[in-house]
Amino acid sequence: MVRRPLGNHHLRPDTLLVTSETTKQTVPVADETESSRETTEQGDAREAGTLAELIAGARHVLFDFDGPICRLFAGRPAAGIARQQVEWLDAQGLGDVLTDEERQDEDPHAALRRLGRARPDSDLVLEMESRLTAQELRAVGTAWPTEHVDPLIRTWKATGVRLAITTNNSAEAARRYIASRGLSDCFEPHIYGRTENLALLKPDPYCLNRAMSAMGAAPGATLMIGDAVTDLVAAREAGVAFLGYARHPRKEAALREAGARQVTATLEPIIDFLRDHC
Repeated sequence: MVRRPLGNHHLRPDTLLVTSETTKQTVPVADETESSRETTEQGDAREAGTLAELIAGARHVLFDFDGPICRLFAGRPAAGIARQQVEWLDAQGLGDVLTDEERQDEDPHAALRRLGRARPDSDLVLEMESRLTAQELRAVGTAWPTEHVDPLIRTWKATGVRLAITTNNSAEAARRYIASRGLSDCFEPHIYGRTENLALLKPDPYCLNRAMSAMGAAPGATLMIGDAVTDLVAAREAGVAFLGYARHPRKEAALREAGARQVTATLEPIIDFLRDHC
């Protein structure tokens, strides 16, 4: 059995096929745990230096989409869409699967993630995901680019660093947005969004590992840029270094509380370093 990617209904070279969950790994649990611990520590160690050292060591960069690349819901506030998700779930008689915290969460993925865990085989999961994908695709036209990110992407690409997008959003939404900015050649075909298996949303490192596998990237030479704790956790699990992007003190506090060592409020210092040293 294979799973088709959701929110990406045009088959292209980056279309993902996810093997059945019944496929088992043969690595013993103890060894797997030890290996995971080692890769996590490697990512931590690289963040202990300066921002310049973190950037200089990256040969592959994985961008989260909504936040580091753009404000996807700038014209259609994410909190409003999150409320619509909760209200729709209530109307289906499944509002009780949400905790009070999840009901108040401004992340549109919160209710979807919970429904996927609570009712993984329900057709309502597919319907809810489809509704969110439609909202994301509509939001592309009013999304705001993150300050400095377009020249950063082009500069990084020009230095020979390979780039990918690893997001919980629809891959098609990310693809349409970067095409509108003239950035497709900087990322294609390495755009990895959510799949039918919602258990693989970040903080699971699935999309990060998929990107690294496709690009032939070593975790030790890979950097993840994200604005959420789920991005940080996924980076830790994948063994890659993490750079937090936080426009607001609240975001920075959340990332640092979760263990992020390197957090920046602007991408401009990265461009300056690349232009001066590459």
